[in-house]
Amino acid sequence: MKGLGIILRSTYDKRIFLRVYLPTLITIFLVMFLGACTLPKINLITGNTMGTTYSVKVVDKVDVEVLKKLIDQKLIDVNQLMSTYIPDSELSRFNQAPINQFFPLSKENIDIMRIAEQIYNVSGGQFDITIGPLVNLWGFGSDVTQQVLPSQGEIDLAKSRVSMDLLNISNEGAIKKANIYIDLSAIAKGYGVDQIALLLEARGINNYLVEIGGELRAKGVNEKGYNWRIGIEKPDASQRTAFKAIELRDQAMATSGDYRNYFEVAGQRYSHTISPLTGRPITHNVASVTVVAKTTAMADGYATAINVMGAEQGLEMAERQSLAVLVILKTDNGYEERYSEAFKALSSDSLELN
Repeated sequence: MKGLGIILRSTYDKRIFLRVYLPTLITIFLVMFLGACTLPKINLITGNTMGTTYSVKVVDKVDVEVLKKLIDQKLIDVNQLMSTYIPDSELSRFNQAPINQFFPLSKENIDIMRIAEQIYNVSGGQFDITIGPLVNLWGFGSDVTQQVLPSQGEIDLAKSRVSMDLLNISNEGAIKKANIYIDLSAIAKGYGVDQIALLLEARGINNYLVEIGGELRAKGVNEKGYNWRIGIEKPDASQRTAFKAIELRDQAMATSGDYRNYFEVAGQRYSHTISPLTGRPITHNVASVTVVAKTTAMADGYATAINVMGAEQGLEMAERQSLAVLVILKTDNGYEERYSEAFKALSSDSLELN
């Protein structure tokens, strides 16, 4: 009993110990044991942003009200920089700026443009944030209210304004070499997730899951002390069910698919995902692409690139870049999955999700 700081020298000492000290020690041990076994509370913060919803799960102890205000303000700031739906956003003003004239940009817009430029180069131009003229032409942009099938001449004219080679980015801003129109919708949600993650970490929060419109980033562990288990949705517009689950820790994930955003004309389905090379919506049988990367912006951009490229070409690029990628193909017999080597280690046998 010396470890307890008590020395028992006589029978009387033992009786005193049993009657006085032992109940106190048992109480202390029980409090310590139960305290160690109590699971941390998970704090959930939700809201609306970028035309969709967001959710932030935090395991660490926080002031939820204060944190929600900070998160909402950060997302407002990101929108004010990158939205094409806000007329006076920084991106909208850049799109309206004169050709061949330097336009100063925020660090955030320069960062996201450089990320996009990297993916553009790696994908052979199949991910291109100057896709705006084609997006608008096909009726999926901010300045078009109805879907009308364009002529080949209209497609060719829009394509002449699409190429990141027409954009000169510097550390302070950018210059448009032609009348390009930048659309960051394929990467902005991912970038927004990253910005919230950085905000949390700056406040000492190291166990969280941030999600905006299905794009997410996880750090640390969940409230049970395990890796975050995330469901990859089955690409079926008629229902929301998990196709596969993966485990994430200090990683980001994004999914690109056309099964919810499309229109039909004369029985023909037209995807919102448009190839910068053909100027037309994609027509292959890729139903969705999920990418796991270090940042959500990278995962978001690469998911779109692979969706445009198709399974074979996209997975070849994924192997070259050591990307963890899952491609779900729609076949006559249902769905078929194909994945890169780096994706294998992430799969979970259980569909129990966070």
